[in-house]
Amino acid sequence: MKQLYFITGNKGKLLEAQTKLGVLGIKIVQRNMGYPEIQADTLEEVAEFGVKHLAEKINDAFILEDAGLFIENLGGFPGVYSAYVYKTIGIDGVLKLLSGVDDRRAVFRSVYAYKEPGEPPLFFTGECRGCISREKKGSHGFGFDPIFIPDGENRTFGEMTPEEKNKFSHRGKALEKLYRFLEENLG
Repeated sequence: MKQLYFITGNKGKLLEAQTKLGVLGIKIVQRNMGYPEIQADTLEEVAEFGVKHLAEKINDAFILEDAGLFIENLGGFPGVYSAYVYKTIGIDGVLKLLSGVDDRRAVFRSVYAYKEPGEPPLFFTGECRGCISREKKGSHGFGFDPIFIPDGENRTFGEMTPEEKNKFSHRGKALEKLYRFLEENLG
């Protein structure tokens, strides 16, 4: 069984990756070591910087994931700063920013970085379009899940099981691309 480190402190992300990649016979092991997240314009730039930092410390295969919620009416905010915004103003703060706003379109974006020792990193991206609800709903998931409704649904991610969410989610789509790569290349 191949072992793959997942650099994250987020148990929800870990569960999603273990659920998806475990069927390939890959053991996903959490390493909660953190890495600097630079101020950048794209998630890919943030992930690439993280990979470079971690590759100097880890001599094993690893993955990391960065994601952001991009709200159209707020000019893409919080975007690459989603984790910081979640920690500081939270879901209630985002709902307050959208108070009285009818256009609530948003997109969740995710990028998984995969790094093997001695090889350049590979990046797998996914996105999910939807809208921001007017109130928090559901207790599943993490982060902004209780206020994001994917297109074609009337429930928030917070109201879905991990399996249901993975059918829609940005992270699920990026994880599916990583899954296909690993399936083809790990034989």
